[in-house]
Amino acid sequence: MNAIISAADLASESAGPRPPVLLDVRWQLGGPNLRPEYEAGHLPGAVYVDLDAELAGAPGSGGRHPLPDPADFGAVMRRAGVSAGTPVVVYDGGTGWAAARAWWLLRWTGHPDVRVLDGGLAAWEGGLSTEVPTPAEGDFRPVPGGVGLLDADAAAGLADAGLLLDARAAERYRGDVEPIDRVGGHIPGAVSAPTSENTAADGRFLPAAELKDRFGALGAAQASAVGVYCGSGVSGAHEVLALEIAGIPAALYAGSWSEWSSDESRPVATGPGPR
Repeated sequence: MNAIISAADLASESAGPRPPVLLDVRWQLGGPNLRPEYEAGHLPGAVYVDLDAELAGAPGSGGRHPLPDPADFGAVMRRAGVSAGTPVVVYDGGTGWAAARAWWLLRWTGHPDVRVLDGGLAAWEGGLSTEVPTPAEGDFRPVPGGVGLLDADAAAGLADAGLLLDARAAERYRGDVEPIDRVGGHIPGAVSAPTSENTAADGRFLPAAELKDRFGALGAAQASAVGVYCGSGVSGAHEVLALEIAGIPAALYAGSWSEWSSDESRPVATGPGPR
């Protein structure tokens, strides 16, 4: 199954006999939620989901965006009309980060058919709606473990024995700047792989062959296993999605740098190289 869907294909499926459930996951880092933008215009039938409140737990020792309690996440998805036997398409404002977080959570909790709208809302050429739907309750029941998840120790081990990709901007990886977390730098052994290089200028993912070449050049072709982390488990999900498009399974370290760097006992590397 494809992990992404084009706007044209989504329009066709939405008009067909088995339309997908649509989730609007527009979000901005550090800002208020974007429900007002959703209410001003969204894909017809889409339900708004708040990343900070509904796709993450409370910030703390597990990082800025720890995973939500599966039961709570399941309740949110059911209220949005998500059922186990119904396809789901998620979208955001265009970066794909928030949509990928929702995609990853649904995959991790066992949903078999979820895709991201390639290019997000900006790619949609159809009309928008201001009507806020009230979908029938879905039946989705989360079963965690559908895709790979790393904790801090597993991420450290993968940096040594496999390939651990750091999806943040290169200057944060190097430790030149750190605008959010306690300290700058990266997990020793991790390889810099900024999420921004997964997409073209219009926000759409690069073709699968180009992504495969990109990750292959970073060591994915030879690695026994691949993992990804970022600042707090949001843009890292986008990198896992890009790897999925390339045909490369990857696990997500959900706590990411916000968790790792909060523990002063964990080592930190700086500079352009892994160590």
